Amino acid sequence: MAELIKAPKGTKDIVPSEVYKWHYVEGVLRTIAMQYGFEEIRFPNFEHTELFNRGIGDTTDVVQKEMYTFNDKGGRSVTLRPEGTASTVRAYLENSLYAKGLPFKGYYIVPNYRYENVQKGRLREHHQFGVEVFGAPTPATDAEIISLADTALKRLGITEVVAHINSIGCPECRPKYYAALKEYLEARKDQLCEDCLDRLDRNPMRILDCKHESCKKVAEGAPVALDYLCDDCREHFEKVKAYLDDMGIQYEIDTGIVRGLDYYTKTVFEFVSSNIGAQGTICGGGRYDGLISQLGGQPTPGMGFGCGLERLIMVMEAVGAPFPEPPKVDIYLAPLGDAADRPVEKLVYDLRQLGVSTERDLVGRGLRAQMKHADRIGARFSAVIGDGELEAGMLKVKNMETGEQTETALDAEAIAAVVMA
Repeated sequence: MAELIKAPKGTKDIVPSEVYKWHYVEGVLRTIAMQYGFEEIRFPNFEHTELFNRGIGDTTDVVQKEMYTFNDKGGRSVTLRPEGTASTVRAYLENSLYAKGLPFKGYYIVPNYRYENVQKGRLREHHQFGVEVFGAPTPATDAEIISLADTALKRLGITEVVAHINSIGCPECRPKYYAALKEYLEARKDQLCEDCLDRLDRNPMRILDCKHESCKKVAEGAPVALDYLCDDCREHFEKVKAYLDDMGIQYEIDTGIVRGLDYYTKTVFEFVSSNIGAQGTICGGGRYDGLISQLGGQPTPGMGFGCGLERLIMVMEAVGAPFPEPPKVDIYLAPLGDAADRPVEKLVYDLRQLGVSTERDLVGRGLRAQMKHADRIGARFSAVIGDGELEAGMLKVKNMETGEQTETALDAEAIAAVVMA
């Protein structure tokens, strides 16, 4: 017997007994996105590597360590998509989606790929729900995006999570902050990891997001961006907070949030849970007003967030959030004898055309084994069709939960009426 081939490390099968949860969560997220005026966008799973080098930033862990990058047969460097924002911007520009007028509001549910340490809730192939708004510079946009995330979590039964928000300034005020931060970090160079020593000159704010314990301790006493905001950024952030107050959305000011990608400006936020260990961020995002021009478009403000579905479902299970019952087979038809085989197959087909979920034996089981199988798959009703039923043109439909039997015509519409009553 050949050796079994297993799935690559950091990937996970979503088996039938679990996939109904995904259908439910994705359905809720799609509904909320559409209620907020977002339209779905889909894009390739791989892009030219340059898109992510330019868009995400070459000082980030994502670009330096985590991307799945390779040369295709034409010698072109391509990368499996590590996040959705850069791809959304590329699709927006390439397809001239701005021609319909601004703002552009798009959402997506896609797999992303990052080569990183596999942990609980952190996989190398993970699935993400994301929303992006282009062309909307107002603080109301930030509040709307945060409120969308808040609405999604609450509607899915996660009620105890609070938004953590911060402002990291803009190109006008960030140089002053960088100068103060660099001076602080220079005095503690001996405590920084090798990666952060490289970041010190190129992008010192990335050091605040480092996961090394020594760097995390250094970051605790570092200057905070809120103290260096220009008047415009400060006013913007105050208005965001005012909108959230008006909507009754709870939040905490968290000066440690800088997000892990280079393109963020002004408002950044995360929703954090204590139910999945140290890596507790369920979703996060912020404003990125320079990204679209950085990728070849006209200067256009942007705002969005991403939410990992694996983590989201994990938290829902941890807090006991309700999932719907998995779908059940409406009726199982058991043929008894060779003469019933073809009539049952036709009846199964007719019932399915009427929208009734119907199953029959396909592996040659005896009647007793068929009834056990009907119970195992959770069929709501069952019926046996043999010579007597064929001759009389009648059959008995059994309710598998109560045992009650209802006699009806051997006809798809009549059976459907009993099953769907």
